[in-house]
Amino acid sequence: MKFELKAKDPQSSARAGVMTTDHGEIETPIFMPVGTVASVKGVHQRELKKDINPDIILGNTYHLFLRPKTTILEQAGGLHKFMNWDRNILTDSGGYQVYSLSANRKIKEEGVKFKSHIDGSMHMFTPENVMEIQRSIGADIIMAFDECTPYPCDYNYAKRSMHMTHRWLNRCINHLEKTPLKYDYGQTFFPIVQGSTYKDLRRQSAEYIANAGAEGNAIGGLSVGEPAEEMYAMTEVVTEILPEDKPRYLMGVGTPINILENIALGIDMFDCVMPTRNARNGMLFTAHGTINIKNKKWENDFSAIDDMAITFVDTEYSKAYLRHLFTVNEILGKQIATIHNLGFYLWLVREARKHILAGDFRIWKDKMVKQMDKRL
Repeated sequence: MKFELKAKDPQSSARAGVMTTDHGEIETPIFMPVGTVASVKGVHQRELKKDINPDIILGNTYHLFLRPKTTILEQAGGLHKFMNWDRNILTDSGGYQVYSLSANRKIKEEGVKFKSHIDGSMHMFTPENVMEIQRSIGADIIMAFDECTPYPCDYNYAKRSMHMTHRWLNRCINHLEKTPLKYDYGQTFFPIVQGSTYKDLRRQSAEYIANAGAEGNAIGGLSVGEPAEEMYAMTEVVTEILPEDKPRYLMGVGTPINILENIALGIDMFDCVMPTRNARNGMLFTAHGTINIKNKKWENDFSAIDDMAITFVDTEYSKAYLRHLFTVNEILGKQIATIHNLGFYLWLVREARKHILAGDFRIWKDKMVKQMDKRL
């Protein structure tokens, strides 16, 4: 993978860049739609390309390991071919999913033993086999196996966990060096900064991860319930240390406002289930604020879903029609809302990029944050 910085905002730490892999270019800052189980929920791949048009999507190692299983993915020729997606894919390591199974997992130095949420079967994730699994899945960008600490988190626990994540990182790197590629394209490895909400731990972790010399770096363990101001404080500490000439990925973040504020702190890559999950519950994100489309106030509002026309659905359908679909529990309503929200997120990061290139990102960001912080 190559990464080239194209511009920096003069009034913040925001950057515009281009990542290049064997599956094409990724213009940053970028939001990656989450395709947990080899599908961006409710969206055809042709709609994903045409109406949302992301350079990269995300797959989930934990879920793909359980279903369809790596043997099926290998027989298909990897996840790209299995799901008919010829652009970039990033896979997380499964660390967050294992963290979320707190009642059904046991963490040891060797790795994590966990119970499947599907059938209760027992499995083990280690730094070594998670690298093997991600080789089999075949994503363009693969993540180190880490422990995601909860919030709030005791300082001593956070410190022990961080050091274990660092030891696991060394095991990941050592195993990758011995594990050949399974397909005819390269894979790029990102380690993950941890340290909970403690600045000294975040600094230590960022320095350790920077010294690993990987082609890109990620920040984990945020967006797990901490106040937004703590998230921003931790991000700022870390981005001051991570190499400027490599992409920075803030995992699992977040709201449109979170994304803009973290772009301003020097983050290049984001992912989050919020646009798709909230869409299925009737919440739409727009440049002017959030809409609960189920509310009666939209019953006879025949204006476009979003006057910014983020995707084709925003011009073809009215708020009244979309509300009707939710009222009668028609699955098309959830699909339209999902395409809109994902389209909005991609529009937002692309507008951010335009303003970074133009040199007025900070002014635009401050205006957008005020506009979006409203319920319509």
